[in-house]
Amino acid sequence: MPPGPRNLITDVPGLAVGNAENARAKTGTTVVLFDEPAVASVKVLGGAPGTREAALLEPEQTVGAIDALVLSGGSAFGLDAAGGVMARLAERGRGFAVGNARVPIVPEAILFDLMNGGDKDWGMTPPFRDLGITALDAVSDDFALGTAGAGFGATTATLKGGLGSASTVLASGHTVGALVAVNALGSATIGDTGHFWAAAFEEDGEFGGLGWPRPTPETARAIRTKSGAKPGTSTTIAVVATDAILTKAEAKRLATAAHDGIARALWPAHTPLDGDLVFAASTGKRPLADPVGDSILLGAAAAATLARAIARGVHAATAGPGDTLPTWQSRFGKA
Repeated sequence: MPPGPRNLITDVPGLAVGNAENARAKTGTTVVLFDEPAVASVKVLGGAPGTREAALLEPEQTVGAIDALVLSGGSAFGLDAAGGVMARLAERGRGFAVGNARVPIVPEAILFDLMNGGDKDWGMTPPFRDLGITALDAVSDDFALGTAGAGFGATTATLKGGLGSASTVLASGHTVGALVAVNALGSATIGDTGHFWAAAFEEDGEFGGLGWPRPTPETARAIRTKSGAKPGTSTTIAVVATDAILTKAEAKRLATAAHDGIARALWPAHTPLDGDLVFAASTGKRPLADPVGDSILLGAAAAATLARAIARGVHAATAGPGDTLPTWQSRFGKA
């Protein structure tokens, strides 16, 4: 299953992505904007999620489509980012019509990056509302990976985390894309090596081309986690999107299947201290010829694409002042 031309979630027609960062605070926000309201759902498998408007994405709830999705750093402070996005979209006339009012539907998930070496002394004015507006204004088909957007201050157990993305084009012509902010309790690499757990799914050397370590190191199965981690201090938050026409229930199933990508790319994953979450969205451009068979292929592609996106996010991270962890490039890039 080859990637699309950009190897980004924006290979899925009908959406764009924007990033914004605050370098002093070592945090940032990423926005996915849909050209038209998109069918979406969500699946949470981590034990410590932080969300806004997630409940309305359940298949039995009334709201049928959303305008945008937000991923942000900042822990609960970061939930302000969606408010900024809502305000800007309402200004543009986007949103659910209620009489003369417009209410943009903008679900959000956040990650904890409050102890990553940045200055979080923001007093009464956390930066996230403004970051949401700036990220929305910056949406494009192309965007930065690694130390960017919601992944700007992300970390894992052993290396800096980051923002990752990837895409897959199925034989049916459908496209699946993934976007992820990797801030995991666990590790994306195997033991003490630079080999990624997601190696089996790598396309064209997109995260170093190292493959599997030979032989498998004795440290491979050792469980590495962030020292002193507490509930809510780690999270991998993701969006998977497709141009396939899906119902909310089918989007929920896609989000569930995509979580396999987290489990294949991070060790351990879905812990009580992570808030691991996947949004799934359909831009509704291509019908499914076989609703059952095509859904199976979409789910497998979503998991593989998300695994690749996780590795790409860690692989692309860059060093910055005050970092508490090395980057993959600094430890393994010359090997």
